[in-house]
Amino acid sequence: MKTIRVVAAVILSEGKIFATQRGYGDFKGGWEFPGGKIEDGETPEVALKREISEELETRIRVGELIDTIEYDYPNFHLSMDCFWCEIVSGKLVLKEHEAARWLDKENLYSVEWLPADVSLIEKIAVKL
Repeated sequence: MKTIRVVAAVILSEGKIFATQRGYGDFKGGWEFPGGKIEDGETPEVALKREISEELETRIRVGELIDTIEYDYPNFHLSMDCFWCEIVSGKLVLKEHEAARWLDKENLYSVEWLPADVSLIEKIAVKL
């Protein structure tokens, strides 16, 4: 099975996290943490800064690794490095997503998370 290595930003601000709704592909409409694929020669942190800049026109500071999620989808294995992040500059412009929400601890399950992201929610809830 093919493995896809990606990174995800758990952007934290004022006790809330930023969630995005996919606007394309097989998982269109599902909720996730923004990020994307790691390109050859990139560290996860560099890939995450690039992806957030491209997808949201925002500069972030990448903090501590929360976890690496390993998840088997039907057609591929996902390996996702998830980091705490904070906004340095920018306005979180949605270029590839249908919608976005700031979620606090009480509302973490108010969206339909993609399967790989679900296992991360409990770890995040502890910090909120």
